[in-house]
Amino acid sequence: MTDNLVPAIEALSARLTEARAAIEPRFIGQEEVVDLTLMALLSGGHALLVGLPGLGKTRLVDTLATVMGLGSNRIQFTPDLMPADILGSEVLETAADGRREFRFIEGPVFCQLLMADEINRASPRTQSALLQAMQEHEVTIAGQHRPLGAPFHVLATQNPIEQEGTYPLPEAQLDRFLVQIDVGYPDRDTEREILLATTGTSEGAASQVFTAADLIEAQALIRRMPVGDSTVAAILDLVRACRPGLPDADPTLGDSLAWGPGPRAAQALMLAVRARALLQGRLAPSVEDVAALARPVLIHRMALSFAARARGESLGTVIDRITDRVTGRLGAAA
Repeated sequence: MTDNLVPAIEALSARLTEARAAIEPRFIGQEEVVDLTLMALLSGGHALLVGLPGLGKTRLVDTLATVMGLGSNRIQFTPDLMPADILGSEVLETAADGRREFRFIEGPVFCQLLMADEINRASPRTQSALLQAMQEHEVTIAGQHRPLGAPFHVLATQNPIEQEGTYPLPEAQLDRFLVQIDVGYPDRDTEREILLATTGTSEGAASQVFTAADLIEAQALIRRMPVGDSTVAAILDLVRACRPGLPDADPTLGDSLAWGPGPRAAQALMLAVRARALLQGRLAPSVEDVAALARPVLIHRMALSFAARARGESLGTVIDRITDRVTGRLGAAA
């Protein structure tokens, strides 16, 4: 670790503490949800927030846009939404001299933070309009490559699949989300605070802490943070243990999974563990960070087999079991 890296990490950690404090008046409680969303932004990735309506998912994304100083747009996904409603389209215009030419009108995807609200309400055709944008940070329209904003992040909200009128996201798109964040009901004390804070004559306001340039610098710093050999080994062992039918598969896996995570999952874990360490004021991640982030990074990149569903297994249980074995083995070796 270079001498100038330590003060840079410490300074960024202090600013992140300030950012979390700025979010608190608008999104009360649920610290883990806030931290996971910040980790996704610091890692340069996208996040999928899954939960029932009315739990504050949209409010959190709107607050983050203010605190992080990002230009944001919101798309309300509905069954009749078309790809052009997201990407933009060309229109034919007549100039003053009578000449006619096409002009491209940018869609809401041309921003720095895109809120894809209830993303699973749109048809698969419309959902796929975000595939190139999320991976390459550009879109191709009428044969032309058009770059998006820098930085570019998608924070999507999703209602549970079992609700009517939803379309499951395709696996290729799910894999483009760095983390899946499950937003549950608040506890009683937190819900009491929410009631008192949001039903009065005024509500708390968020203040800007970062700028877009600050976030880009933070993302570059994240990639410079050192990662120990034991942490790298935990990431590799965990991801490879979740791939059924391969030599490295966990011996307890059996027929529980139809497929497992790809290399993008390991990349996501490598970045996310650094971001978690930074949020907690540490200079480098540990095996404990890998264990803590196993579920949000892996759960949307795997699928249960039919036999496992018939037995009543859950992906979370499978991931926890494999994570305990992998991190426990590394801990014993250390």
